[in-house]
Amino acid sequence: MIQAFPQLEVENLRVGGAGFLVVDTVSFTLCAGESFGIAGESGSGKSTLLLSLMGMMRQGLQPLGGSVRLNGRPMLGQTDAALAAVRGSKIALIPQNPVTALNPSRRIGAQIDEALLLHSALSARGRAARVLDLLGMARLPEPAVTARRFPHELSGGQVQRAAIAMALAGEPDVLLLDEPTTGLDVTTQAALLDLLVDLRHRAKVSMVCVSHDLGVLARLCDRIGVMYAGAMVEEGPLALVLARPLHPYTQALMASIPRLGAAGLPSPIEGSPPSLFHLPSGCRFAPRCALVQDACHSLRPELSWVEEGQKIACLRPNMAPAQVSHPTNTAFAKGAPLLAVQGLSVSYAKQGLFAHKAPKPVVEEVSFTVVRGEVLGLVGESGSGKSTILAAIAGLAVPTAGHIRLMSNNRAEDLAARATTRPLSHLQSIQLIFQNPDASLNPRHRIIDLLAQPLMLYGQVPRSQLRAKAADLLAEVRLGAAMLDRMPAQLSGGERQRVAIARAFAAKPDLLLCDEITTALDVSVQAAVLKLIHDLARKHDVAAIFVSHDLAVVRAIADRIAVLRNGKIVEINTGEELCARPVDAYTKSLLRSVLEIPLGAIHSHLPPRE
Repeated sequence: MIQAFPQLEVENLRVGGAGFLVVDTVSFTLCAGESFGIAGESGSGKSTLLLSLMGMMRQGLQPLGGSVRLNGRPMLGQTDAALAAVRGSKIALIPQNPVTALNPSRRIGAQIDEALLLHSALSARGRAARVLDLLGMARLPEPAVTARRFPHELSGGQVQRAAIAMALAGEPDVLLLDEPTTGLDVTTQAALLDLLVDLRHRAKVSMVCVSHDLGVLARLCDRIGVMYAGAMVEEGPLALVLARPLHPYTQALMASIPRLGAAGLPSPIEGSPPSLFHLPSGCRFAPRCALVQDACHSLRPELSWVEEGQKIACLRPNMAPAQVSHPTNTAFAKGAPLLAVQGLSVSYAKQGLFAHKAPKPVVEEVSFTVVRGEVLGLVGESGSGKSTILAAIAGLAVPTAGHIRLMSNNRAEDLAARATTRPLSHLQSIQLIFQNPDASLNPRHRIIDLLAQPLMLYGQVPRSQLRAKAADLLAEVRLGAAMLDRMPAQLSGGERQRVAIARAFAAKPDLLLCDEITTALDVSVQAAVLKLIHDLARKHDVAAIFVSHDLAVVRAIADRIAVLRNGKIVEINTGEELCARPVDAYTKSLLRSVLEIPLGAIHSHLPPRE
């Protein structure tokens, strides 16, 4: 039973620096056992808001107004000693990257024991037993074995669960979750959310969850607030907000979510969020809003009640919600295969004491073809061999068996196992885009320098034309020429990923390899990147292999989908057939794990609009 009195009270909170606000007049309450979700694009202030609930401020930021109270106790302006007394014991944070919460040089059990030493009066024997209890509560296999392991010996999902176990050591009243499922495959994500739901109901833990994935919030939360440019633009019961989004920004977010049941690409939100240093004088969303009126450019709407418990900040509060539509993918022209993979197997050699044992194949007897202009999706859980297949095609992993053939000069040519031994023409034909653009973009080089390298290596572009050609490449990925003189650190994550795509297309490739390139992007940027890859592949007649653990994302962009399990393809079919009539039991389990927003079920419980 959820208690009626607030456990966490946020009133008119303002956080910022000299001349700008990151969090602008945000208010909400959280009762015991309740879960509140916060959605919005990157840079909207979600994570800054979450940190401020613990009295933590990023460098250059400070509280500029309002209050945060935990069980009636103020959290802002307190001494470090006062905050240390409640952090961990009353309120705990699980960061987006759990590795930052765990010491890589200490065993999991020792780190949880340290948290118990700080926040409990248990004896050494009692703490040892409690460590195992917490690991079991977090559904980690063999708690006694896991306790002796280091963080790097666990999978991504297991590390996230270990961070949850450590956060629960102090038995906090409120748990703060910052993008808790980013980077996890669908089955691990579903299991983690089941754990959080169970903790909430069984341990009566209240939660504030920040996520760009509305499917995650739909699974976990009672209420939701949507942030844009530092301010709340819509708030209300989750079922109502998702079924009847009233603010144009919330509607646009909903339209940018890929869905298994909707063929075609999700619709990206045009434009970019405004700079926090130069906010529009009126509604902050007005420059991107399809329903903008003249008054929107001069009047700033306040968050106010409209109907059935919903609040929105809009000058048109009674407008009907926009219909979510997904444009249909344009078909590719079927022809002879550009790439043929036959019987591909890849193993990684064992090291140390186990070097004498035969290594187990990571990829085993995989075969498929890709046609020019086609997008082939590869899906599967972490460790299924998806990225290894791309590495073998790119020449970064050496096959132990099989052939990889590329159609070049009207004949099929075997690709050399290592990229270092391939001719320049093959290196140009195949371009790899990594999951994290920071791993492929030199942080010390300007964008113009990053784009000039492939232009000079493959394109034979004269130096006098490099800048103009680089500007054309940025225009194709919808970035302005002003970006050319910036450093990667001056761009957002989505902008850096677009630069990585532009650099890949600078080589004029025949085949594009996309390795989890939308994993860490919010839904609006993800939709833009998906449309970009699809449109460029069709325009330039380029084939693409798109790797992702998110079946809904792959369904949106791929013409055919191959499902991988334990290094083998268990099923390959068109996206429509595979999602509507899956054959393999593993494919069916993946489909069941996809977090779809249950709009049909929500609509059936809503009263009709007048």
